[in-house]
Amino acid sequence: MKSIDFSRLEIRCSSMDNKNYYYQKSLQIVENIKDLPKKPRLLFHVCCGPCSTYPLTILCPLFDVTIMYNNSNIYPESEYQKRLGELKKLLDYYKRDYGFDIKLIETKYDNENYNVDLEPYKDLPEGQIRCFICYEKRMDEAYRYADENGYDYFSTVMSVSRYKNAQKLNEIGEKLEMKYKHTKYFYSDFKKQNGEQIGKQLTRKYDLYDQQYCGCKYTYEKYLKRMNNGNN
Repeated sequence: MKSIDFSRLEIRCSSMDNKNYYYQKSLQIVENIKDLPKKPRLLFHVCCGPCSTYPLTILCPLFDVTIMYNNSNIYPESEYQKRLGELKKLLDYYKRDYGFDIKLIETKYDNENYNVDLEPYKDLPEGQIRCFICYEKRMDEAYRYADENGYDYFSTVMSVSRYKNAQKLNEIGEKLEMKYKHTKYFYSDFKKQNGEQIGKQLTRKYDLYDQQYCGCKYTYEKYLKRMNNGNN
């Protein structure tokens, strides 16, 4: 497996125009593919069911969607399995209610090795370089699979969350598009058009477990501290 160059993951101050640039790119891709006789194949990195609710309603009418659940960042393993179970439940509901036939690929869980690159930044607040490394590790693994298996596009669900830096996610996607030969990147900011709020409504509709921390060992430890402080 090729190593990832983390040297370019510094925080950049980006203007609103740059943020809108990536969103406009996504709209242009939609315009280019919406009337194709056959849907392009898209590999979609997904971290959980609730985050997927709204984006799948946008993507499935346009793409032949396959989900990749490669999230060894999630800790503990019981939480990883719980989120995977809720995702599978959502896919069953969407097949029943919308006719979406969404395939799911699961990768092997390996939190210990995954954290090697994150550990040096364990004390940093959420939303800084540790998170950017985490974004890229999962996106790179999934993008490589997409390219090796002939998918037309790759994207990630993570831009739907207010806690995720959509600008950084799209910068990483743009870099990976240059790294891999075949698969294009579908730029996104799924928060647009009230995406996060619609997702919350769908999460309640389908009674999905909505996690209280991002997922990694470090946010889990901070979550436990908040809970303990609240009970004292």
